[in-house]
Amino acid sequence: MNFRSISIISFLVLSVLIGCKETEKEKQIQEGEGYVEVNGGKVWYRINGKGANTPVLLLHGGPGSSSFGFEPYKKISEDRPVIFYDQLGSGRSDRITDTTLMTVERYIDEVEQVRKELDVDKVYLHGQSWGTALGLEYYLKYPEHVEGIIFSSPYFSTKRWIRDANELVTTLPDSIQKIIRTNEENKTFSNPEYQDAVTLFYSKFLRRKDRSQAQKDTASKYFGTNVYEYMWGPSEFTATGTLLNYDRIDKLSEVKVPVLFITGEFDEAIPSTVKEYQQMVPGAEFVEISNSGHATLNDNPEEALSAIKRFLDKTDETLD
Repeated sequence: MNFRSISIISFLVLSVLIGCKETEKEKQIQEGEGYVEVNGGKVWYRINGKGANTPVLLLHGGPGSSSFGFEPYKKISEDRPVIFYDQLGSGRSDRITDTTLMTVERYIDEVEQVRKELDVDKVYLHGQSWGTALGLEYYLKYPEHVEGIIFSSPYFSTKRWIRDANELVTTLPDSIQKIIRTNEENKTFSNPEYQDAVTLFYSKFLRRKDRSQAQKDTASKYFGTNVYEYMWGPSEFTATGTLLNYDRIDKLSEVKVPVLFITGEFDEAIPSTVKEYQQMVPGAEFVEISNSGHATLNDNPEEALSAIKRFLDKTDETLD
């Protein structure tokens, strides 16, 4: 083979490599919003950020809440794409009445359909509350697409959640405890006294920092009440739905990617329980957000976002 032939071959190889790199750049996730067709309807998504780092896919709580509570996360999008999306039955996604669509398995498939439609190979998962269960389930089924996980105010077991919730209820005035127990026994969850008791509990352990009226109105509009009540129940401390016997604590030891556990100082997901979860995942980190309830991004967004960014940047470095 003469020098001219070698030069031509080298040029062709170089051209192919350059072409591959250009193709990779073209495939970089683009900012914008839209809808993805999933089993049962269409789900809304929005992508913020154009950075080259691994995107974060946000899995909101509920079931039946929305990605609206993740809005402070846009500050993380300076160096990576952040994918907001509303699960079917809530937010800006299609609403549903078919209860056969309200299953853990279908929601796992939904996350995969969103990932594939957006043509993203690897993601960080950030689950909040119910979203942590969904994140764990997704990882167990599709580990090859997950670079790391943030379990924020985690829920992995209804039995454990209710045990901790009952502990928090005992810190309320005796009169409030009686109202809660009486209405639970009678299943009179729409009773105004019960609703007032729920509001008091939420002000201490769910969201300690009040929102503007506009924020409350938006969150209320986006909430999929029927999904929440069918899968979970009438309140955060009363489970009556299909998740009543849900328990996947034993699967935490199978997580082999970097993990950050986050919980609020006054969280429904109480710090002592979350620390136990952390110890079940090899190498996992734990951060407690001060002056915060369950909604850490509402109560203390600066501290929560700082912990999240540190974890993502540190994990990025280990993956390079």
